[in-house]
Amino acid sequence: MERILIARGAGGERTQEIVDLARGRNVPLRFEPREALDRVARGAVHQGVVAVGAAEKYASLEDVLETAELLVVLDGVEDPHNLGAILRTAHAAGAGAVLIPERRATGLTDTVAKAAAGALAWMPVVRVTNLNRALEKLKEAGFWTYGLDERGAQPLFGTDFAAKSAIVLGAEGHGLHQHLRDKCDFLLRIPMAGEVASLNVSVAAGLVLFEWRRTR
Repeated sequence: MERILIARGAGGERTQEIVDLARGRNVPLRFEPREALDRVARGAVHQGVVAVGAAEKYASLEDVLETAELLVVLDGVEDPHNLGAILRTAHAAGAGAVLIPERRATGLTDTVAKAAAGALAWMPVVRVTNLNRALEKLKEAGFWTYGLDERGAQPLFGTDFAAKSAIVLGAEGHGLHQHLRDKCDFLLRIPMAGEVASLNVSVAAGLVLFEWRRTR
């Protein structure tokens, strides 16, 4: 189960039972306006509750740690088209898996699968409860972490990536959260010639992932 949407203001014993079951099984819950549920349901009748299934199954972190040389960590990418594009690029660059957070991020929806253009069948996606703890596990497994941030002191091009690297990318708009910036071993920036300070996250992902591949 990807997530459960509940209309704001919906109540009753049945709704509370669904909430309790979802929380007991760690299924993400979102309380949205009823209009948002109408859009997701695409005209189907609902009673204030809509369950969204995943287009593909998620992998576990332990499944990918032993064999991967490159992992991609996404800090809350919410646009499914961006996630799909990153999955496609990550597969093309040779990444072993993409890590996404459980909350405040898009999951493996049909839109993501379409945007990935087939890559989702080959690219493992790991959904983690806490990105901070996930980075700690990566470091324990021998990975060095590289955050992409416009304020980074080190230029991307010419970076000597470690044999086991994890690239950490921020979400649309706000970039990397401070707590993740602090956990990265290196903060890289893409040198920009124009007045715009940052790139779309899927475009930035393409640059950093293929720079990693070029150095292999």
